[in-house]
Amino acid sequence: MQLAVPREVHPGENRVPITPESAKKLVRLGANLQIESGMGEPSGYPDADYEAAGASIVSDRAAMLAGADMVLRLRKPPLEEIAGLKAGCIHISYLDPFNEHDLVRAFAEHQVTAISMEMIPRSTRSQKMDALSSQANLAGYVMVMLAATHLPRIFPMMMTPAGTLKPAKVFIIGAGVAGLQAIATAKRLGARVTAFDTRPVVAEQVQSLGATFLDIDLGDTGQTADGYARELTPEQVQKQQDAQAAVIAESDVVITTAQVFGRKPPVIVPRSMVEGMQRGSVVVDMAAETGGNVEGSVPDQTVDINGVTVIGKGNLPNYVCRDASVMYSNNLFNLVEDTWDSEAGHFVLNLENDILPGCVITHGGAVINDTIKKILEGDS
Repeated sequence: MQLAVPREVHPGENRVPITPESAKKLVRLGANLQIESGMGEPSGYPDADYEAAGASIVSDRAAMLAGADMVLRLRKPPLEEIAGLKAGCIHISYLDPFNEHDLVRAFAEHQVTAISMEMIPRSTRSQKMDALSSQANLAGYVMVMLAATHLPRIFPMMMTPAGTLKPAKVFIIGAGVAGLQAIATAKRLGARVTAFDTRPVVAEQVQSLGATFLDIDLGDTGQTADGYARELTPEQVQKQQDAQAAVIAESDVVITTAQVFGRKPPVIVPRSMVEGMQRGSVVVDMAAETGGNVEGSVPDQTVDINGVTVIGKGNLPNYVCRDASVMYSNNLFNLVEDTWDSEAGHFVLNLENDILPGCVITHGGAVINDTIKKILEGDS
């Protein structure tokens, strides 16, 4: 089976989909692995490392894609490249299928089987393939480091002959994968951390990391079957804003991680609360790229609001691209290996197992994912 790994073309993207170590594992499975020349360079992996792993280095991108039985990527492909894939090709990458409707339709039209890394179901068995979680873990770390860099004071308490410095107060909203890593990182740096999540079930996890859980009674919230926070009603959002106002006003750093899968995130920190923070404070909005949790945050920019630094930087794992590449590459390999037939030397699209049905978007010339199919039908 011929596997192709093209170079990422998104501006500024330094993560790569396959590392030399994963390339070696794919070759051991029996794959004929082709790597576009320069694919690994943004994360520091030269072509020679892939050749040593048993892969072939290819300069003709179009010819490589045209002959591929499977394409492995990080980001969604350029729309114009889909027509160059052969019918029956399996394409695996992030796809953003909730929003990229033309992309999904193009996959179906050209009879390409599209697998979305975002749609891998959350279960114990799928953890090793869960790219959303692996990248969110790194994003949680990066958010704290960005905040620490911009804050005009240190995080830990420090007792010196010149006086005692109090620890910084950090408030983290959202205790999913990214939020929990942010809590752990801020605590390791010595900050005093408070956190909130709409799911009371995570309070114990927050407290186990040494943080204080802010208890706000929002009524019935809960979580989805996949473990995501449910979208709040406007009344619940207002209640949350009112209850956290005093904590935000006293915080040196506020980090928001509240995202609703496939939809615009809620605004949970209005501009008035940002303006009410002390000058020199820092706010990091993880959701800025998709609409923002913080009123006034700007996608991929750092702005000043009444003396408060508001960071809306996107693609946070890209700041630690080497480790992000290792983790994503492992996720990708584990997904491929899961249904690989070693004797036949190819990937088996087994729609009867417990993982693929949730993340296969198109197959056999049709959109087969029920959720995405309903969204597309609503467009027409």
